[in-house]
Amino acid sequence: MIIPKLHYISQGNSPKEHLENIQKACTSGAELVELNVKDVSEKKLLKLATEAREITAHFQTRLLINGNYKIAREVKADGVHFENTDVCPTLARKHLYTWQIIGGSANTLQDCETLLEKEVDYIRLSPFRNRTNTDAIDTVLGVNGYTAISEALQTETPIIGFGDITTKDVTDILETGISGIAVSEEITQNFDTIKTFNQLLSASSTEEMRHTF
Repeated sequence: MIIPKLHYISQGNSPKEHLENIQKACTSGAELVELNVKDVSEKKLLKLATEAREITAHFQTRLLINGNYKIAREVKADGVHFENTDVCPTLARKHLYTWQIIGGSANTLQDCETLLEKEVDYIRLSPFRNRTNTDAIDTVLGVNGYTAISEALQTETPIIGFGDITTKDVTDILETGISGIAVSEEITQNFDTIKTFNQLLSASSTEEMRHTF
């Protein structure tokens, strides 16, 4: 399965708002969205995931569920995304359909190598820049960190940048060897930016194609 270059990570002050924002992202042309709701019961998450699946299916948008492979399987989402502290991808793989994708979060070269050993379908490398309002313990990577990790890995597995990325960052990020980006804040504030992100990301693939001829 080809992993889209732009991932929208859902945000919202309530579960209902997450769904509304997923709907807006789909309407605005997002190819992949991730339902990222924390601190709700399994029953509530299943209900949300079912509704998110209905929305995304209507738009033929891919849907990932954050952290819960059982629910990803039950609603037949396109895949699941794991943070560093979640379930081991190898274990989850046994319970998922063969066509479902698994992504994992990473902050260091070692994190990435571990995820590659576990045969994830993509790696989300973060943070690109620091969020001022959180007590970040992870190293902020920036363009230099992305370049260093990308060059050291030399992998075919897509690496997706994440962490307060704006449209102004895309060109620089793609030059590091990173294949795509995940965005929450910038898109939630203005869903029209999806078009801009998509244009910037597809411009890069056109150039890559030009180089291959």
